[in-house]
Amino acid sequence: LDPAAPRPPRAARAAGAEGRTAGVRVAIEDSEGCPRYLAAVLRGVRVAPSPPWLRTRLEAVGARSINNIVDATNYILLEVNQPLHAFDLARLKGPAIVVRRARPGEAIVTLDGVRRALQPGMTVIADQEDAQAVAGVMGGATAEVSAGTTDILLECAYFEPRRIRATRRALGMSTEASYRYERGLDPDALPAHLARALDLLVSVAGGAVEGTPVDVYPAPAQPLTLFLRDRRVAHLLGMEVPREQIERALTALGCVVSPKGDRLAVQVPTFRPDLTREVDLIEEVARLVGYDKVPVELRPQRPGVVPDAPSELSAARLRRVFTALGLHEASLLSLVPPPPPPADDQGAVASTAARDQAAGATAASLPPWLRSGAVAVLNPLSQDETFLRTALLPGLARRAEHNWNVRQRDVRLFEIGTVFLKTAGPLPAEERHVAGVISGARRPAHWSEAAPPDVDLFDARALLEAALARAVPGEGGAAGATVSPDGERLVAKDAGGRQVGWAGELVSDRPAWAGRLFGFEVVLAEAGPPVVTVRPPPPWPAVELDAALVLPDALTAAEVEAALRAGAGPLLETLWPFDEYRGAPLAPGTRSVAWRLVFRAGDRTLRDAEAEAALAGALAAVEQRHGVHRRET
Repeated sequence: LDPAAPRPPRAARAAGAEGRTAGVRVAIEDSEGCPRYLAAVLRGVRVAPSPPWLRTRLEAVGARSINNIVDATNYILLEVNQPLHAFDLARLKGPAIVVRRARPGEAIVTLDGVRRALQPGMTVIADQEDAQAVAGVMGGATAEVSAGTTDILLECAYFEPRRIRATRRALGMSTEASYRYERGLDPDALPAHLARALDLLVSVAGGAVEGTPVDVYPAPAQPLTLFLRDRRVAHLLGMEVPREQIERALTALGCVVSPKGDRLAVQVPTFRPDLTREVDLIEEVARLVGYDKVPVELRPQRPGVVPDAPSELSAARLRRVFTALGLHEASLLSLVPPPPPPADDQGAVASTAARDQAAGATAASLPPWLRSGAVAVLNPLSQDETFLRTALLPGLARRAEHNWNVRQRDVRLFEIGTVFLKTAGPLPAEERHVAGVISGARRPAHWSEAAPPDVDLFDARALLEAALARAVPGEGGAAGATVSPDGERLVAKDAGGRQVGWAGELVSDRPAWAGRLFGFEVVLAEAGPPVVTVRPPPPWPAVELDAALVLPDALTAAEVEAALRAGAGPLLETLWPFDEYRGAPLAPGTRSVAWRLVFRAGDRTLRDAEAEAALAGALAAVEQRHGVHRRET
């Protein structure tokens, strides 16, 4: 750029929501979607290939050169992070620029040649009649700059980030402009960016700026002021930070800092829209002071009073169990490839093509209740993962294959996560599952054997039963499920006959040297909050009596305890065995088990005679039911 060339005029602030520049009316009707809009008119430009220096710089960052007008706007986009758009002024009716919301049934053909239906909530840039651009996303083909363009209107605007994000998602498109607008720009920097863009355009395309650019800003935003307390900084960081150091750190960010007694008034610059709370300022102070200076030792803390959710308690129990059994926890994405073709009752893949895809083959080997009702994602992150998972096992199987690819034969993984099932409503149903996969050696190698055996279906059954026993204890949970064989699989059903668990061999893309892959999956039943029973300590004293009984080895202590409870009556509070003896003078095949029985009356002090009578009743019941006598010596 020629430093001696005349500089373009600064934009003039319009009064209200409308202004004019070079005979063009510029108005904002949707101030929520577009708080600020700047426009300038250049006449006499010449559309041609860009000069070599401009093409080289754009190509160096992966941008394609189009023409000098478009390249100049792209260069400013990459240089100062401000999207711009140039309209062919001759194609704007009015001529006018009106920032408004889309009308019902309105459509636009964008620069990529696609006709897109607009929704009323979207912000558009229109002329006097029709929409000419989707605000913050992409321009329209009608007013596109072409080889015959001589006059252009240059747009430099600030659009509300959430509106741009919603528009981009609804249209299913993403552009360099929308990427930046979604993350928030600096509205106060627009005049400088416009002047820089006009300077570059005049340099590479000729022409001249007509009149004074217009700046339509109906409700200028006031800088945000936050208050920062010294004691709050010390509390969160665990160390004292001198106020002078805090002021230097925040001033270096562009903030205006003013002391206000025991706190600081911090005026946040508009180019930092992420600073909205006191804790955001403290984070910046920690970053500039140095994270290495923040102490790491544990300090006194107050435990929380909110109990953990039952689902989290169940997950914690399962983690302890499976890590103790040697499994490693995995955390996988909920997005999966499209579901495979239907499988037959034996779980075989229905087509040869499905066998060629490991993920599809694994999913097809699952029972129907684990692979039915896949829900498609409206806006997937990639074309390869467009559905929500209905089971955890396919993802774990892919992780096992990844381990095989790096020559790791022994695989033991589990995951606790959410699956999604199709419903009649707009949203899928969510279920919590626990699943695991095992392959390779059953135990580590040892000198006492040549090679340990590989895992088999019985190992998978042990993991299935461990999951069922600890998924949700109590009545109605998975703990009451029964496991039964179903062909080459194992199926767990609850009391109502609903399948809540499965275990079996998985179809996988395994090399010849790898072991067979087995897996299990269990539904985590919902549980309410734990019931806490509180009762006051008894006001009356208890009477404790001991009794040693001689039991045959075939008789269990639990059977004797049930008879003692039945015969002791309502005065018995609790009892437990505390000693066992074998040997002389007891006869072979017998043992002596001693119980302690605690008697208590709820309304009075219990007399010894009453307690001894209750004990005599308990011993009589045991003798009558099991023929057991009290030990004499």
